[in-house]
Amino acid sequence: MFKKQIPNLFTLLNLLSGTIAIIFALSDKLVEAAFFVFLGIFFDFFDGFFARKFNVEGEFGKQLDSLADMVTSGVVPGIVMFQLILYAAKAQYFMQLSSEIGSWQDYSETYFYFIPLIGLVIPLASAYRLANFNIDERQTSSFIGLPTPAMSIFVMSLPLILFYSDKQFFIDLIHNKYVLIAITLLGSYLLNAEIPLFSLKFKNYSWNDNKIKYLFLTLTTLLLILLKTVAVPLVILLYVFISIVENIFIKNKVN
Repeated sequence: MFKKQIPNLFTLLNLLSGTIAIIFALSDKLVEAAFFVFLGIFFDFFDGFFARKFNVEGEFGKQLDSLADMVTSGVVPGIVMFQLILYAAKAQYFMQLSSEIGSWQDYSETYFYFIPLIGLVIPLASAYRLANFNIDERQTSSFIGLPTPAMSIFVMSLPLILFYSDKQFFIDLIHNKYVLIAITLLGSYLLNAEIPLFSLKFKNYSWNDNKIKYLFLTLTTLLLILLKTVAVPLVILLYVFISIVENIFIKNKVN
């Protein structure tokens, strides 16, 4: 009986981490929010690991896992993206005031005030994906569309780049509200797109059966060594890109 609850305990720890991350995100402490999101995703990995190990996978655990993911990998990145777009929009607005220093009231009277709400598309797209994932029998061993934790990792890496990276080009991109809006809309689309993505689970470790996985892991390692925090969102893009190329190759091979 106790073993049956171990996966659920890790799922609840995921939910707790996401809830704490919300508190930090609403307090403008985005780095701390990112830490707890990554901790939640760590717990999310192990709830599935222990469920398979103890052979206690069931419908209750599946639903509980999706509810926890909705908070950690849906609501939190939506709030963080709201904050990032807000900062970018405010900065651009105040830069346009020339010598006059604007106030928050000045800012709120412009249409820029509503732009950050676009970031909340992420929780909506995440909820739709998670609900669909629970009834989609095609996604038992691989994914169709970007998993919510992957989208969350992408978004939560952005404040880390701002605080810890010296790559000015990427920092300038994150300070651009149009880039952030594009990331939001593209990421929300990828969450629910009919794009098969290869699984990182190894059934065996042979080269012939895992070429794509070994290539991805090798490139990921190189990117992390060379670019550090900047590499994190690039790794997510690489994952999607390699999957699309693999799908095209398989389709051409079949035809």
